Amino acid sequence: MKKKGYSLKNRLYMLLFVSLVPLTILITYLLVMTNNVSAQYDEIVEKITKANEYNINFKDDLDYSMYIIVVNAERANDIIDTNKPVQMIDEACEMFGTLSKEADTEAARTRLSSIIKSLNTLRDRVIEIEESALTSGSYETNMERLDLNIRVLTELIQEEVQFYIYEQTRNMEILKEGIRSRVEKAISITSVLLVVILVGALTISRRIMEEITGPIRHLCHVAERAGSGDFKTRAHEEKIDEIAVLNASFNRMVEEIGKLVEDIRVEELNLRAAELRLLQEQINPHFLYNTLDNIIWLAESKETQQVVNMVSALSDFFRTTLSKGKDYISVRDEEAHIKSYLQIQQFRYSDILDYEIDMDEEVYHCEILKLTLQPLVENALYHGIKGKRGLGHIQVKGCVRDGLLEFQVIDDGIGMKEERLNEVRKIITGEVENTKERGGFGLFNVNERIRLNYGREYGLRIKSVYGEGTCILVTVPAVKK
Repeated sequence: MKKKGYSLKNRLYMLLFVSLVPLTILITYLLVMTNNVSAQYDEIVEKITKANEYNINFKDDLDYSMYIIVVNAERANDIIDTNKPVQMIDEACEMFGTLSKEADTEAARTRLSSIIKSLNTLRDRVIEIEESALTSGSYETNMERLDLNIRVLTELIQEEVQFYIYEQTRNMEILKEGIRSRVEKAISITSVLLVVILVGALTISRRIMEEITGPIRHLCHVAERAGSGDFKTRAHEEKIDEIAVLNASFNRMVEEIGKLVEDIRVEELNLRAAELRLLQEQINPHFLYNTLDNIIWLAESKETQQVVNMVSALSDFFRTTLSKGKDYISVRDEEAHIKSYLQIQQFRYSDILDYEIDMDEEVYHCEILKLTLQPLVENALYHGIKGKRGLGHIQVKGCVRDGLLEFQVIDDGIGMKEERLNEVRKIITGEVENTKERGGFGLFNVNERIRLNYGREYGLRIKSVYGEGTCILVTVPAVKK
């Protein structure tokens, strides 16, 4: 049973997850910490800035405005806005009230409450002085109130604001120490987390990468073995993922290649056997004995020129048969081979054999598998011409049509009945065992060699009519020399 596994895509996503998520968490933690510290720092700075505005200008502006009101009570409205002191106090109360609500320590909250109380008292004194200056107009009394009630209170408020700023500055120092402590803590935590993340990520990543690269290395190994000719090797198919699918496809491919190689080996053996059988047929001892007997008879009869012709034809016949071990020869050489054979046979069967060879010029530019036409001519002589009475004709034709070489070996011999014709056709294609008793042995060898060398779509076709003759059609690719 196959073990269920993650797909290669999911493993790569897992590797990415293991590498990025812990680092993302760590970076997020550092960013949040930095943002919190920055927010606290900005808050303290903002409070100090707001308080410092009143620490610098509030006392001087209020004292000046009240001085103008006291000294020039009758013309004060022409010089300044007499409502400005109360407005300044109200704005200050509102601002320090906001700071009091946002105060993060009890000391700061107490200090701000004290400042607000002083501002409320100052408001009452300002209103009293304004009313007194506008009604009584007593300069000495109002100046005394200005010094005792206004300037003293504004100075007190200024001091309290300075104390508040000082406390906020101390808070900044405390925050700074806190930041330092948190940074050190963050560095420690980050270092530990980073080590844990690196170790964990490396361990998990190594395992994931091994799960990915291991099967690939194994597949490469078995591919090398298959490339060396070991078609029995197989890749593992334990898990269900892309690599397992690739392994299964590889196994099927190797199995098919093994079968094809075996088929090719068997076909090569069949081809060699067919060639050997055909060669044995050509070196027929009866044919050789008869020819040599004819040569001896001619020599005894002092037919010197005939002896020369017979020996020359026999020499050409066996020279082409052997062809220095070559499998393919030119069509012209194959034509010379059948001419030599027919010349020899015509001497023996001059009273029953006549022949004609008609080749288109174009066929001479091509090559052909040797011993293709001669066995067909021999078959026409022994099974066609010799089976009838009187003179017989053998005609060999050749042409190039649609990229194919087409040859016809035609005889006007005895021919075959329909039943015998069907049997010979089956022998040629291998549907029926090709024994010598059945006949058609040479035709089967020729057809088998053509199919093994050129392909199953090429070979012999035979037509015959009893009492009229036989035609064998040979079709092979037109291969230029």
